[in-house]
Amino acid sequence: MFILMVVIFVLGYLAIALEHPLKIDKAASALLIGSLTWVAFIIGAEDILLSGVSATWNAFLHEQQILAAAAGTAFEVTHETYLDFIVHNQIIEHLGDISEILFFLLGAMTIVEIIDHHQGFKLVTDSIKTTNKVKLLWVVSILTFFMSATLDNLTTTIVMVTLLKKLINDKQTRWFFASMVVLAANAGGAWSPIGDVTTIMLWIGGQISALNIILMVFIPSLITMVIPVTILSFTMKGDVTRPKLNTKEKEYTTLFERKLMLFVGVGALLFVPVFKTITHLPPYMGMLLGLGVLWVLTDVMHRKKPYEDKGKLTVSGVIKKVDIPTVLFFLGILSAVASLQTAGHLGLVSVWLDKVTNNNIYIINTAIGLLSSIVDNVPLVAGAMGMYPIADMGHFASDGIFWELLAFTAGTGGSILIIGSAAGVAAMALEKIDFIWYMKKISLLAMIGYFAGIAAYYAQELIIGNL
Repeated sequence: MFILMVVIFVLGYLAIALEHPLKIDKAASALLIGSLTWVAFIIGAEDILLSGVSATWNAFLHEQQILAAAAGTAFEVTHETYLDFIVHNQIIEHLGDISEILFFLLGAMTIVEIIDHHQGFKLVTDSIKTTNKVKLLWVVSILTFFMSATLDNLTTTIVMVTLLKKLINDKQTRWFFASMVVLAANAGGAWSPIGDVTTIMLWIGGQISALNIILMVFIPSLITMVIPVTILSFTMKGDVTRPKLNTKEKEYTTLFERKLMLFVGVGALLFVPVFKTITHLPPYMGMLLGLGVLWVLTDVMHRKKPYEDKGKLTVSGVIKKVDIPTVLFFLGILSAVASLQTAGHLGLVSVWLDKVTNNNIYIINTAIGLLSSIVDNVPLVAGAMGMYPIADMGHFASDGIFWELLAFTAGTGGSILIIGSAAGVAAMALEKIDFIWYMKKISLLAMIGYFAGIAAYYAQELIIGNL
């Protein structure tokens, strides 16, 4: 059953990677492996746990023996002990950790949808006037870079690629700009605690803190974005041709309502790290607080509007547009990774990685980043979190070099291939960008930026170490 768990995970992962040719939603595949790995685990619980590879089981056993000794009784391991460990101890514990991430994402995605439905982002996009290709490239990339840190890379990519359709008429030119949006969005999300699902996971898990990740990863992320844009600036010439826009499209909000929802919505997202620092409560509580404020505000603001318009603007109507399959995908994949962590698979992988790389955290993280261009970075980061516990001091301590570099590499490495990140997949779907075209035109640029960012982080650590 120990090997069967790996087989289930690998087959499920292949189904996720081949989502489009198989025409099976990746959320379905993730939910299957998220449940079937636990099924295999509990069926073979006795053999798997008796093998001694599960550090979690060993710690649980030691704790139970201490409690039994304190009570003056003998502790005996039975079949019920294995079931209790898996069902009432590990599943409940992992479900708590996973739920924090899911509710955070659900709240954030709903807030962004509220801003978008109120056309709040239109205020930003309407301010872009230039038609010069190079100037527009820099404006779009910088705007994407900082928006991604606030809204998350997936949402920012969707907003910016939609904007490009209003700014650029030529398809090939638009593909270049959309590709740069992917690079900038992934780079921007890597240095913010709320900019990427992986940084959210590391932040909620306690591996990184909000202020430290901003200070230590900002410069490498900026370089990762700036290098490819600079190279393109020497080859891209001329002006863009703008498409004719439909000026008769109905608007459901006033200018005041757009400004208000953009200000309050973005403010709610930015308030989350402050909330955590002040109250020490989990970040998802701050996100739900912000969502509650926006819910009340929209209900009051639109209470006199026609029912049809109100349904498009209040949270009750907007929440139906939230991408629930994405939330379920994270539930399934994180549950599967949790089963492999509990059974001991990830511990064995960490030992192998340490041996092969001679404990070089730069090689380990660089490899994880490159791998994230092929497979989703969420399970990779979840796996790394399971393989390497938070230490009291050193590279694996909270805010240690390993976790900072992991946030950077996992966030930016996915840009090397267009299927390597949620932002890339979104741009590919919206613009129908060809996979081979991206490899020929963008992958090398993205790889140059990726390694330049790692070099910048390494140089930064050397400078700090010599201070």
